Amino acid sequence: MEKNQLKDFYDYHAWANSQIFNRLKELPEEIVTLEMTSAFPTIAKVLVHLYFTDSLWLGIMSGKSMKEGLEAFQQKRAETELKPLSELEALYEETAARYKILLEAEEDFNKQLVVENPYAGPLKTTIAETILHIVTHGSYHRGNIAAMLRQQGQASVMQDFGLYLYAGKQKTP
Repeated sequence: MEKNQLKDFYDYHAWANSQIFNRLKELPEEIVTLEMTSAFPTIAKVLVHLYFTDSLWLGIMSGKSMKEGLEAFQQKRAETELKPLSELEALYEETAARYKILLEAEEDFNKQLVVENPYAGPLKTTIAETILHIVTHGSYHRGNIAAMLRQQGQASVMQDFGLYLYAGKQKTP
């Protein structure tokens, strides 16, 4: 897969996250922290999970170990779960900016990464596969958020890759 395709996939991921944040900001604040029976107990916990997963893989692609990333997550999880939506959104935007720098600088997306997962063992993967994982993981969990919103009687927002492509092509003459 070529560099521009991977960057476009990541840009879609960042766009879809912003679509979700924009929708959540239109709704009553308590919707994000309302406990329910679902894949996650609150929308806030889904958002934190997505943020830390994106951050974890960014760290791994930048040379950190998965163990270091998981330890950092455990130390910061509780305080991050208490952040208001605007602060969570700022964390997402900062992470997206760091991804864009990494993707612009990277020359070899087929470079092999060996990830030592303390729970599953070693994984040989590439930066390209990691980006695809991040995008599909995000889509899955944004789907959780959409279902949780519907469970609360609220509409979600369209965030499909096709819509992202359509919106982008409409801006291009």
